[in-house]
Amino acid sequence: MKKSLISLATMVAWGSMALAGVASAQVKEVKIGYLLPLTADNAPQGQQSKRAVDMAVEEINASGGIKALGGAKLKIIYADTQSKPQVAVQEAERLISQEKVDFLAGAYNSGVTLPASEVAERYKKVWWTPVSSDDSITNRPGFKYVFRLAEKTSMRIVAQLDFIQAMAKQKNVPIKTVALVYENSGYGQGAALQWRKLVPQQGWKIVLDEPFDPKTTDPSPVITKVKAAKADIVLLANSFMPAAVMMAKSFKEQGVKPKAFFATSAAHSDPDYLKNAGDAALGVFDVSGWEPDVNRPFSKDVAKKFQDKYGLLLNNETAKEYAGMYVVKDVLERAASTDPEKVRNAFAATDLKEGMTQIYSNRVHFDSTGTFPDTSSLVLVQFLKVNGKVERVTVGPAEQARPGQKFIFPFEN
Repeated sequence: MKKSLISLATMVAWGSMALAGVASAQVKEVKIGYLLPLTADNAPQGQQSKRAVDMAVEEINASGGIKALGGAKLKIIYADTQSKPQVAVQEAERLISQEKVDFLAGAYNSGVTLPASEVAERYKKVWWTPVSSDDSITNRPGFKYVFRLAEKTSMRIVAQLDFIQAMAKQKNVPIKTVALVYENSGYGQGAALQWRKLVPQQGWKIVLDEPFDPKTTDPSPVITKVKAAKADIVLLANSFMPAAVMMAKSFKEQGVKPKAFFATSAAHSDPDYLKNAGDAALGVFDVSGWEPDVNRPFSKDVAKKFQDKYGLLLNNETAKEYAGMYVVKDVLERAASTDPEKVRNAFAATDLKEGMTQIYSNRVHFDSTGTFPDTSSLVLVQFLKVNGKVERVTVGPAEQARPGQKFIFPFEN
């Protein structure tokens, strides 16, 4: 009888251990649906983003995965948006209902992220966007599940205009007029909205407000209007690479010479812009959240690894995609679950002050709308010749500028 009792007790113990083992092993992977423009017009940028995500995921999985989930691995299920809002909406639905992803991420283009993230919100699944910048993405009343690492467009533009004002005072060069040139997309319209509000506050007059088709193959009508406006400053918002390059070359060919061209990240921060525009990019300013010549923890090592692995340069957008996966890792470690509410609450409680996210900011946290609220990571760059070669050079703020390099304003090309 005693032997039977011992055997029964042992069996119960073994059963409890087995159940505990099942419980700890039941999360083998965390499935993330990642929407990106992998074909069509923004394919180069989408593929760059994918590479950055893949590199970070490989590192995270190789280092033990999500330890709070028993070493669960991150599994990225990509979906191609083709830069089309309706395609992204359909893919978001598919990823949730068929692929059973734990949450969604993406989608590079602001105009695509807006409707696709509504799908995630409706299903009460987190939407994580490391790159899309349009203010309205995280400004929508009642939205609880959308979180963003990228600085908002309005934050970029405040930094952009403040820098112009500081340069004008430093060089004693008066600014009176501004031309707005932007693609007719969610990103471009978002930039224009902020410019219309903030430019007059600087005491400047908007003399041209010109949207254009981002897929244009003939920018000459826009170039003609910009030349006729004779604005002191031309502000640019392009996310589609071909149009950005064509405009740069056309401005140079047509002799359009404002005191400065100022871009607003996106296509201008992509290495292919410099590669394809060449000398036509000279003098153009841009606002950025990350640059390889800014001295931040891990930046040089990550940039080198990316170039060694893919033969490509890490840039502002891909650095955010990479850092974004380390935010995800931190969130999942604290959530210790794939339950949508626990993941959502862990995102909201994020306050990262160490680790690989330092390449983007020394502190990653979110305000009540789910957006990253700091501008401390923003820098201004200018395309300048260094040792006979055109490069993106960080020129401001002064304490973050590349040693030995200064901005040129006005720029005579």
